[in-house]
Amino acid sequence: MRVVLAPDKFKGSLTAAEVAGAVGAGLRRARPDVELTLLPVADGGDGTVDAAISSGFTRVPVEAVGPTGRPVTTAYAVRGVQAVIELANVVGLDLLPEGVPDPMGASTYGLGLVIKDAVDRGAATIVLGVGGSASTDGGLGMIQALGARVLDGCGVELGAGGGALSTVASLHLEDLRERLGGVEILVAGDVDNPLLGPRGAARVFGPQKGADPEQVAWLESALDRWAGVVRDSIGRDCSAFGGSGAAGGTAFAAVALLGAQVRSGIELVLDLVGFDAALLGAYLVVTGEGSLDEQSLAGKAPIGVAHAATEAGIPVVAVAGRCLLSAARLSEAGIRAAYPLSDLEPDVGRCMAGARDLLTRLGLRIAEEWLP
Repeated sequence: MRVVLAPDKFKGSLTAAEVAGAVGAGLRRARPDVELTLLPVADGGDGTVDAAISSGFTRVPVEAVGPTGRPVTTAYAVRGVQAVIELANVVGLDLLPEGVPDPMGASTYGLGLVIKDAVDRGAATIVLGVGGSASTDGGLGMIQALGARVLDGCGVELGAGGGALSTVASLHLEDLRERLGGVEILVAGDVDNPLLGPRGAARVFGPQKGADPEQVAWLESALDRWAGVVRDSIGRDCSAFGGSGAAGGTAFAAVALLGAQVRSGIELVLDLVGFDAALLGAYLVVTGEGSLDEQSLAGKAPIGVAHAATEAGIPVVAVAGRCLLSAARLSEAGIRAAYPLSDLEPDVGRCMAGARDLLTRLGLRIAEEWLP
């Protein structure tokens, strides 16, 4: 009897691999004969590189710069000519110095440095996870690091951050195109917001990155100007497609200027880790994340896992820190039952601190209820 363990992380508590290991320990304690396949997953945000490494990719360390320009040591994953790069690992919110936001000046330059390193090492396909961005720079820093020249009306190179886009006047892509010629880029995203407007990068996500109302208005205007310069340069408007607002407009620049395609983050990750092959002959799938709620239903990792497993005719149960979805909503998403840690420990602090042991207890319970 084989069980596939494919959870996402419990943010602030355990990595996806740790969640899978803890649940697996409980399953094996109850049923020593059970065969476990551990496939930690992610939805394109933090944890995407770790998921790739857990499935056989090699970790490649690299020196870059964080969202405010400070040096950071980060890593991406490689298997053959395929690389997996995670924005959150290099210019994400968690890398802001002392946690202080910089809504106008935070940049994706470091992300471009990591992409450059992967290309220089021979990557022909790059999966780019864009969740968790600290910036709203429309991908400006990323493309500058890859060789693009972005100038103001006086012919001076733009500085860092979304605020600088308010003076953008011209775009020169010759060096960037030479560097990325023949490289396929796939953006793993989990939002469908456009670049501009009421659901755009500045208005929806700017406040989450520390922007006040005046700064949000400034960033919206700057991104609009940026979209116009890009349109004039490439001959088409890429600002309205669903997902272009992801990561402060990084997805917009990736599609418009790097020729990227945007796909569901969890679907890309499931392909990377070989999920379909792992399902062959499986009896049960266990997925999960820190909070199963309405946001989960908008394409988060457990729902993607449940859809894929259900299509293969394999039952799915989920573990979670908490579950805010009714049994009916879970069933509609393909999840037969949810096992929240909060049922065992209502105190949030103790629940997070003791998540590993609690998950092992839930693994025992799942074995008793689902394994004959």
